[in-house]
Amino acid sequence: MLGVSDLGLKDACLDVRDEPDGILRVAVHGDLTDDRARAVIGVLRRAAHDGRDVLVLADVRHTGSIPASARRISAEEMRTARIDAVAIVGASFPLRVVVTLLAKGVHILTGQLYPQQFFDTEGEARAWLLAQRDALRARRGPVA
Repeated sequence: MLGVSDLGLKDACLDVRDEPDGILRVAVHGDLTDDRARAVIGVLRRAAHDGRDVLVLADVRHTGSIPASARRISAEEMRTARIDAVAIVGASFPLRVVVTLLAKGVHILTGQLYPQQFFDTEGEARAWLLAQRDALRARRGPVA
């Protein structure tokens, strides 16, 4: 199980949980600070390093602003992280714009393009992520 406390950051405003179905659920309450951005990317890196699918359910219903410094850190840190799919729940229109631009920036910097989708409910997001997982595994073929 992975979590933010594994990285030495104790933050009541950041909740990262490794769900039983293999989805990493991330929720930020309040602004996405530089330290919170680094912590989230650190958990994603660890999941990828462990050889797992990196499927992220980002609950942003209570997320405040994402300052320019946190956006820059996220883009830079993502250069060395692997994400297989991201489902974003509860994003306002301005947050959708910021997240979409951030994903495009990561793509430009790294060449990585990962499926990303916005959802109104966590159930829809989870179903989509599990379908993404199944598609990933089908492309990889049977494990030897």
